[in-house]
Amino acid sequence: MEIKKDLKLAVLIDADNVPYANVKEMFEEIAKYGTPTFKRIYADWTKPTVSGWKNVLLENAITPVQQYSYSTGKNSSDSALIIDAMDILYTGKVDGFCIVSSDSDFTRLATRLREAGMTVIGIGEKKTLKPFITACDKFIYIEILKKDDTENHVETSSKKTAKNTPTKKKTPLSKIDPKIIKLFSTSIDDLEDENGWAFLGDLGNLILKKKTDFDPRNYGFSKLLPLIKSMQKFEIDVRETNNPNVKHVYIRKK
Repeated sequence: MEIKKDLKLAVLIDADNVPYANVKEMFEEIAKYGTPTFKRIYADWTKPTVSGWKNVLLENAITPVQQYSYSTGKNSSDSALIIDAMDILYTGKVDGFCIVSSDSDFTRLATRLREAGMTVIGIGEKKTLKPFITACDKFIYIEILKKDDTENHVETSSKKTAKNTPTKKKTPLSKIDPKIIKLFSTSIDDLEDENGWAFLGDLGNLILKKKTDFDPRNYGFSKLLPLIKSMQKFEIDVRETNNPNVKHVYIRKK
């Protein structure tokens, strides 16, 4: 992925449109891309529907922003988040934004921030509409951040109990269908050398540009290479380098 590491990020959370579970995993994911310098969460905290968030704010050092709902059926937190995002943008103190929401109303905000040269990472549920997803440089589904039942069981049970108790593994969010295979094939066509080989790192970057919500974890794989192997449509060539700890992987169509 081309998103550079160690960005200074403003993490802005729409509490009305994302679940409060797995907040720890969410911030662990954000840490892969940079350091959160702003961590704010927006809601009408007088509502019982967001009470679950209150227990995790202190633990994760998130600053709550109160925004009263002035009318029924309107999400006033959206406007507060957008105003703060633009204020933070003009301070020049961040390199990018992480917008945590499943609300496509933030599509224009994401577009505007990217126009200003900011990296924009979106985090939301699988139900998030396509316009917001494509407006971000990278979009991550909250569902893939959840630990599967097996991991949670092992952490909370003895080895003996874990061995004798059946566990359920997390189901992938998406299936490997002809469309995703075609995406890989056309991307290899765009990058291939005279022998048809494409460097794996360049391939991953190009696919992310074409499909901003692409992530091997959506398909049940932790890394890109195992996902490619599972398709059984591509050849893989692992090449040695001068550094014994570094190998370059190339892919081409069979």
